[in-house]
Amino acid sequence: MPIIFDCHTHLVEREHLSGHFLADAKKAWGEQFTLSSTPEEHRQSIAGCSGAIVLALDAPAVGFNVPNEWVAKYTAEDPTRLFGFASVDPNRDSPERILEQVVKDWNMKGLKLAPIYQDFHPLDPICFPLYSKAQELKLPIMWHQGTSFVHKGPLEKSRPVYLDPVARAFPDLKMIIAHMGHPWIGETISVVRKNPNVFTDISALASRPWQMYNALVEAIEYGIEDKLLFGTDFPFFTVQRMVDALQNINELAQGTKLPHVPDRVIEKILHKNTPELLGLA
Repeated sequence: MPIIFDCHTHLVEREHLSGHFLADAKKAWGEQFTLSSTPEEHRQSIAGCSGAIVLALDAPAVGFNVPNEWVAKYTAEDPTRLFGFASVDPNRDSPERILEQVVKDWNMKGLKLAPIYQDFHPLDPICFPLYSKAQELKLPIMWHQGTSFVHKGPLEKSRPVYLDPVARAFPDLKMIIAHMGHPWIGETISVVRKNPNVFTDISALASRPWQMYNALVEAIEYGIEDKLLFGTDFPFFTVQRMVDALQNINELAQGTKLPHVPDRVIEKILHKNTPELLGLA
C-alpha cells in the first residue's frame, strides 16, 4: 500500500513569531497553545510518510516570518522526500526577483502565499509579475485563501473566488487552495472544478468534523475527488489525527439518510501521488 504524503506542513519556532500572531492563536486555541515545529519535531511527524511539503512564510503584516533559507536547509537534508516552498510577501519591492533569487540560491520547489497574513489582494496588479515568475519557474503556489484567527487579517481579501481569474490568466501555474478555503468551501470547489490547474487540500479540517463531512460530500457531488490532497497543517494537526478524522468521517451519517463518503474516495485522498500531480517529483 502506498504511504501517505503530507502536502501541508510548517517549520516554525518561537523566534519566528512576533506581533499579535501568538496572542491571537492563544485566544482561538486556548492559553496552553504553543506553536513549535523544530526540524526534529517535523522529522518525527512525517516519519511514517512518503514525504511532505514544508512551507516558509514571509508575513510581516501579522508577525509570522519563517525564513526561506531555514526551510531550504532542512529540506535539503532529505531532498527526495521533502519539498520546500518559499514565501515572498507580494508587497515587497520586485517580489518576482526575490523569488527567482531564492529558487536559484536554495532550490525551492514552490511558493506559499497567504493574503490574510500578508495583507494583499490576489487580484492586485502588483502581484501578477510574481505569478508569472512562478509559472515560468514551474513552481506551484500553495494559497492560504480562507479564514484565520488573526484579528488583523483581512477577510475581504481571502475569498477563494479571487483565485479564478489568476488560474485563468496562468493556465500552466498549478495552485493548491489550502484547507478547502474554509469557510468558503463551495467557492473553492467551484474554482477547482473549472480550472484544470487548481487543487485543494483537506488540511486543518479535523477540528470541525461536520464541516469536513459536508466539504467531502460536496466535493464528490461536483466531481473533484481526484483533486483533493491530503495534508495536516502540522504542527496544528498531526498525520494520525487527520487520518482518523478522514477514516471516521461517516460516523456522522450513521443511522441517517445522509450520504456516505465512499471508501474509494477516502483511500484516493490518503494515497494520492501528490508530488507527481504538482510536478515536484
